[in-house]
Amino acid sequence: MSSTEDLDYPQIILQYNSGFLVSKVMFAACELGVFDLLLESGEPLSSDAIAAQLGTSTTGMERLLDACVGLKLLAVELTQEGALYRNTEIANIYLTKSSPKSQYHIMMYYSNTVYLCWHYLADAVREGRNQYERAFGISSEDPFGAMYRSEEEMLKFMAGQNSVWSICGRDVLAAFDLSSFPQVYDLGGGGGALARECVSLYPNSTVTIYDLPEVVQVAREQFIPPEEHRIAFHAGDFFNNSIPEADLYILSKILHDWDDDKCRQLLAKVYKACKPGGGVLLVESLLNEDKSGPLETQLYSMNMLVQTEGKERTAAEYSKLLEAAGFGEVQVKRTGKLYDAVLGRK
Repeated sequence: MSSTEDLDYPQIILQYNSGFLVSKVMFAACELGVFDLLLESGEPLSSDAIAAQLGTSTTGMERLLDACVGLKLLAVELTQEGALYRNTEIANIYLTKSSPKSQYHIMMYYSNTVYLCWHYLADAVREGRNQYERAFGISSEDPFGAMYRSEEEMLKFMAGQNSVWSICGRDVLAAFDLSSFPQVYDLGGGGGALARECVSLYPNSTVTIYDLPEVVQVAREQFIPPEEHRIAFHAGDFFNNSIPEADLYILSKILHDWDDDKCRQLLAKVYKACKPGGGVLLVESLLNEDKSGPLETQLYSMNMLVQTEGKERTAAEYSKLLEAAGFGEVQVKRTGKLYDAVLGRK
């Protein structure tokens, strides 16, 4: 006779099986502008009114809205005139474009780019490499060449990363007191959201965003205001070009893109450039030491498989990479959020 645990197990499988449906409902509502419309309206709206203003079918919109209610992204009120929908606080804060903590851009990047790579997850597991060739018909040899295959894709990626740091940046930068490092280089700093958080948290610091020339150009023109004089730019490829001297180097979600050999190569260059007494701050999503979780980090590691050459690692694995490059006094701080901090000193 089956135990209670055995009887409950199929329900768990069903929930996992429908996980992608949850994502696509949220992505579709963001893409169609449901949450933005409800925020701008200032009052609850009917499904017919929402459909009319967004140019969709009434039947499709009603089902989408009801699914968002089930996901606690919308709330519904039944009146004599019919059902009226409004945003929940979660939707207002994280799913509307105008919110300072908006996750709209990263969701659109996941929906339109990452999702297509994940279609070939089984192939990635069989082959042990990213799936840009199958998903987009382009070479997978250079992951960032594939990611930045057009200015539109590069913009989507940069805006998406900025949205992540709008809610996670301060936590990782405050994990350690970085006030003793006035000159900071943010390697692979992209759109500069983490750099802006850094100069806000540490007013006496200056941050130089070191990234590819095309990324630096976009960051300078579209993401960093010209009046922000504490943020500078350095265009180059930190694997193939020199790294200038600084007190602190931030590598946020950089090492997880690369295999161990590439990580050792980069960290050795950083160590050589680093001032005595300086350091390196790694910002990554850390696996448990036995790799039993967290689930989000395990899934990110699968994403590294389908999109890059890297993987997520444990604190011990990052510490070993830092120590191999020469860094000592390695400290680890778990933030309780998606990303953690590891600090090594020269």
